[in-house]
Amino acid sequence: MLIRFNKPYGVLSQFTPEGRWTGLADHIDLPGVYVAGRLDADSEGLLLLTSDGQEQARIADPRFKMEKTYLVQVEGIVTDQALTALARGVSLKDGPTLPARARAVAPPAELWSRNPPIRERQSIPTSWLELSIREGRNRQIRRMTAAVGLPTLRLIRTAIGPYNLDGLPSGTWQKITP
Repeated sequence: MLIRFNKPYGVLSQFTPEGRWTGLADHIDLPGVYVAGRLDADSEGLLLLTSDGQEQARIADPRFKMEKTYLVQVEGIVTDQALTALARGVSLKDGPTLPARARAVAPPAELWSRNPPIRERQSIPTSWLELSIREGRNRQIRRMTAAVGLPTLRLIRTAIGPYNLDGLPSGTWQKITP
């Protein structure tokens, strides 16, 4: 069994709550499914869960390099220079990243509101980019955008390999065919 879940902001990638964050049990009441990969509590979007250990490893294990795609709202204006740096790979404290696919995109028209909303500063514009990576280091997207001078304000994973969020409202899940 494979499930796609549109994880809201503030929900951990585990069934039990911790501190101020809620757990998956508040949204998914299915025994025997396990998270395939992680998504930080302050990130939103696609999370896959499965009852198949081999499928879980294939999705989550960095050795398989399954591409993950994100919509990222950043503080500042996305420049060609920033996109080129992201596409080539950027240097982080734990070493250089692999090259990424990066492009500036228009603000998403069909996006759910976030609770709480992102911080907004009247003097600093925001913009959006789509970023696809094949590795999954801790807070990697946020660190990559910061490295090119574009702090992340909102991070939404839209796809993992062939699986995507299309038409799935925030906080809901659906069984899919692997």
